[in-house]
Amino acid sequence: MQVYITPRAEQNFDLIVDYTKQKWGEKTAKEFVHKVDEIFELLKDYFLMGQVENNDIRGFQLSRQTRILYRIRENKIIILSFFDVRQDPKKKLG
Repeated sequence: MQVYITPRAEQNFDLIVDYTKQKWGEKTAKEFVHKVDEIFELLKDYFLMGQVENNDIRGFQLSRQTRILYRIRENKIIILSFFDVRQDPKKKLG
């Protein structure tokens, strides 16, 4: 399985990293990036580890503030979004 990131997810990720750098510093931002890399490696072997959110969309909590949403298509794990859980939950899949 390979992990692919949608443009939307990449944009979400970049915003989170930038915000983390500004709020908590470079070290914390690097730790977040490292954690995401580790999760992507885990997903390759355990792609069903996320709970079903809506139809074929799965998700799990990455940190207190961040949830990852993804779907599986053929031999691909497609990262749809890094969702800030402080947002309106009704919007998370929209």
